[in-house]
Amino acid sequence: MTKKKNLFIAFEGIDGSGKSTQAKLLSEHLIREGHQVYFTFEPTDSPIGSIIRNIFTHKMEADHRTIAGLFVADRLDHLLNKTNGILKKLEDGYTVITDRYYFSSYAYHGAHLSMDWVIEANALSAGLLRPDLNIFIEITPEISMQRITSGRGSLELFETLENLIKVREMYYEAFAKLKLQEKVFITDGNRTPELIAADIRNKISQLSLATHISTHQSD
Repeated sequence: MTKKKNLFIAFEGIDGSGKSTQAKLLSEHLIREGHQVYFTFEPTDSPIGSIIRNIFTHKMEADHRTIAGLFVADRLDHLLNKTNGILKKLEDGYTVITDRYYFSSYAYHGAHLSMDWVIEANALSAGLLRPDLNIFIEITPEISMQRITSGRGSLELFETLENLIKVREMYYEAFAKLKLQEKVFITDGNRTPELIAADIRNKISQLSLATHISTHQSD
């Protein structure tokens, strides 16, 4: 029997889209199904990621080019760290689910810088590992602002309606620009978490089956 290939799944969306919830729900589902799952996120909890979070929460200031560069470095460490890097986890047989990957950079930094520059800056990460699937949770920027301001005393750096409108546009621009290189699944985030989760599970089942057949045929 051919061993099923473990997957690398990236969740994307503007702030408040529910992607973090869905990433965790998928992780829990796959674990119940008997998979080894490693759940991770960006920015990471590494020293570089901590600098990024300090910028986001206004404890530090930085130019958008500096922030984009920090994400490049954080992402490379996320991939290449010899202890808990994504490549190491995949090699060890885990299915890896990440809450944000390079499409977040394309969208959030592309709203302020040349998207082509941001894509090029992340070319090494893309060359090392592209997701088997990028899952984009679609909501409107207006709903995003309602969700992130509910019960919150302060907003992070990119959390303004004007910026989120631009970021959402940049996501779709990036999807169009990279449609031949990337697999993207867009799901309606305005539904209940249960319906969204079921939609995602169905897509992952299709992906796993296709991967299994492809691996079997190549044997």
